[in-house]
Formats: sequence, C-alpha cells, structure tokens
Amino acid sequence: MKFKASEIAALIGGAVEGDPEIVITKIAKIEDGESQAISFLANPKYEPFIYNTQSSVVIVKTDFRPEHPLSCTLIKVDDPYTAIAVLLDMYNKMNKPRTGISSLAFISGSAKTGNDVFIGEFAFVGENAVIENEVKIYPQAYIGDNVKIGEGTIIYPGVVIYHDCEIGKHCTVHAGVVLGADGFGFAPQDDNNYMKIAQIGNVVIEDNVEIGANTTIDRATMGSTIIRKGVKLDNLIQIGHNVEIGENTVVAAQAGFAGSTHLGRNCMIGGQAGFAGHIVIADDVKIGAQAGVPNNIPKQGSIMLGAPAIDIRQFRRSVAVFNHLDKLAQRVSELEKKLAEATNQPEGK
Repeated sequence: MKFKASEIAALIGGAVEGDPEIVITKIAKIEDGESQAISFLANPKYEPFIYNTQSSVVIVKTDFRPEHPLSCTLIKVDDPYTAIAVLLDMYNKMNKPRTGISSLAFISGSAKTGNDVFIGEFAFVGENAVIENEVKIYPQAYIGDNVKIGEGTIIYPGVVIYHDCEIGKHCTVHAGVVLGADGFGFAPQDDNNYMKIAQIGNVVIEDNVEIGANTTIDRATMGSTIIRKGVKLDNLIQIGHNVEIGENTVVAAQAGFAGSTHLGRNCMIGGQAGFAGHIVIADDVKIGAQAGVPNNIPKQGSIMLGAPAIDIRQFRRSVAVFNHLDKLAQRVSELEKKLAEATNQPEGK
C-alpha cells in the first residue's frame, strides 16, 4: 500500500487540509499512530489523541474544528467510520488472493467448482455440491451433499455446512459456524419420553450476509430457515428452525431465536437478547441487550428494553421507580410507625 493523501481523499470523497502529497503506506489506530500511517477519528472521546498522534494523516468528520495545533494532515469526510471501512476493504483486497485446490482436499466427483476457487487442505466437498466462481473454502471446512455456495463467498476454517443448504453471493462465514444442524423438534410422549421430529428442511443464506464465529443456524423442520440479504450476525448466536431474519438486520453476540420467529427488516438486536418462538417482529425495531421478547412486536420502529421487553419509555419510568425503592420502603416503614402510634396498634398491622 502506497498512496498520496490526495489519492486517498479522491477514493473516499474527502477534502484534504494540509499536505496533499504526503505518502501513506499503512493504516493505524489514532492512539498508536506512526509516520506514514493513516488513522481516523469518528468517536469524540478519542479526540485528545489527534493532538499528539504520530500518524501522518487522520480522517475526520467534515465539521471537525481542532482546539489545538495539529501536526497531521486531515482528510475531511461526511462519515469517517464509513471512509475507514472503505480503506480497510481496499487494503484487504490488495493482499494476493488465494486460489487453487489443495491435493489434500476431498472433492466428490459429482461436485461442480467454478473458476478461481480456493479449497484448502482437509476440506471436504460432498456429492452434487456447487461451488461458484471465486469462492474460498479454507482448511478443514465441511461442505455437505447438494450444498450451493454463491460467487465470491468465503468459508473460513472449521465451518460445517450440512446437506442441501444454500449460501448466496459475497457472504462471509467465520470459523466454527454450523449451518443446517437439526432444529430442536421433539414430540412429548405419554411415558415422558420425547420422539424426535425429523428435520427435512434446509437453511438459505441470501447475498452479502456475514455470520460470526461459532454461530449456529438450524435447518427447518419443513421449508427453510432464511437469513435475508445484507444481514450481519455476530459470534455465538443461536438461530432455531424456520426462523426468518429480515434483510439488513444486525444481531450482536449471544442472542437466541426460538423456532419460527420472524424478524423484520433493518432491525438492531443487542447482545444476549432472547426471542420466544412463533412471534413476529416488525421492521426497524431495536431490542436492547439481555432483553427477553415473549410476544409479537407489531409497531414498526419500536425500541424495547428489559425482560420481558417493554417500550423504552415505560422501561425508563420503571427504572426510575426501581432506583428509589429503598427510599419508598423507608417511607412506608415510617408511615406504618406513625400510623401504629396514632392507633395504638403494633407496626405492620
């Protein structure tokens, strides 16, 4: 990587304040900056670092006005976070792409592979699997029978994709993910045992989805468990059978979705949130961390907190009362004492 500040500004749609000819060869955090590095300032709490950073260039918001002299060149943009994401993606793509099929990989004779595919050591590709162009399958991944993987998708080490599952284009599936394990379906019997219900569906992942490490997505009992396009899933998420996650929804780590939950578009789900089965969540809903969602949320744009989850305004009022429970208890005790004295009755009667 070797670019002038002016070239980077053109790439991310920014304006240079300082030396447009200064050369950048690396990307660094603002607090760990060094000569010829570019950093970014998006969060105001990191502003103190810009006044002594060693980075040569810092990407800042258009309205940034320094309170002290700066030694670095600035590139001003509307959204520094998006700008640095563009640069990081460019930097990542500059690394030499891996292609070729290892002699230590196993690929079924009936599987189909496209052009510029990479399949690493000890990866397994089953019968009638379809691997499209520029797919990368890293070592020790398991691709089951009849699986389809779309163009440009990356499957990292240790991923397990059960039979009949489908993954779209330009997805990223991180290490340890399991797609298509059986849904949790059992029929209670009179003798208190449980009869397993065969899970004959699959998992469908649409385009541009990212799935974090050790996340599990169960296959449908019938039909498909569906992750719509643009969804971003963090690490350690559990998604049950026949769940549908709406497009461009983001879910933080350790959230869990019971079977047949339907989540709308553009939702934001906090870490460790839990969803009961067979409920429907509207579009643009935000669920706070550790919330428990037992019922439908029909109102678009709702913000829900707590367990059970309630509207944010009601939650704030409840927290305000909870924070004063000790004082309320003391007042009740004092009133009981005064009442007892006035009526000559023992306290608490």
